[in-house]
Amino acid sequence: MIKFAVCDDEPFMINEISTFVSKYMDDNSMISYHISHFENGQSLLENHNDFDLIFLDIQMEQPDGMITAKRLRQQGNHSLLVFVTVLKECVFDAFEVQAYDYLIKPLDSNHFKRTMDRAMEYLKQRMSKNLVVKRSNSCEVITLSKIIYFEVIGRKIFIHQNDGTVIDYYNKLNELEKQVDKRFFRCHRSYLVNLDYVRSYSLGQITLSQGNNVPISRLREKDFHKALLYHMRERRT
Repeated sequence: MIKFAVCDDEPFMINEISTFVSKYMDDNSMISYHISHFENGQSLLENHNDFDLIFLDIQMEQPDGMITAKRLRQQGNHSLLVFVTVLKECVFDAFEVQAYDYLIKPLDSNHFKRTMDRAMEYLKQRMSKNLVVKRSNSCEVITLSKIIYFEVIGRKIFIHQNDGTVIDYYNKLNELEKQVDKRFFRCHRSYLVNLDYVRSYSLGQITLSQGNNVPISRLREKDFHKALLYHMRERRT
């Protein structure tokens, strides 16, 4: 199931966006979906649901859309964010909260469809790729989108997931790199991070959306910066 959230302080906009989403999903014979409605940023922040895609109005009473987005990321929320606004100038801060796209009011059906096309393709790819973890007596399939980072300790690799669970198994990081996709970046000889979860980096540390900090090698900082920018541009195309 794809879970949507629509957050706007104007009820008619909530209805309009929800109608656009329902029509798109129904017309394209998509998998099941659910749309949740929120009339302000605070109610969305207090929901703590794991939405796949959030449509978020920027011009709302405090907390406005941008502040709400920042707090969502601080909470570890990794939903795709699509800002809805009347002013294009307001989207320049979108990089900080890793916004996926923005829509201008009044909504244009063609622009909305293009945004949904890209978002659904991205979600489909993100949710369909897996990693097979083989242990001595078992085999486990883990969705890559749930993995925040890999950590090497001794001869084992520890897989840190977004639900707080950690799985360990024997493998080499060089071999693991061949099994994951380009959303993962080798930032250190002992760490491989999922760029989807990166919030910031400074002074040799990468801060991830769940609050984790992992080290980044000084020699890898330049490549990491390029990889992160490319990754964010790719998500929007």
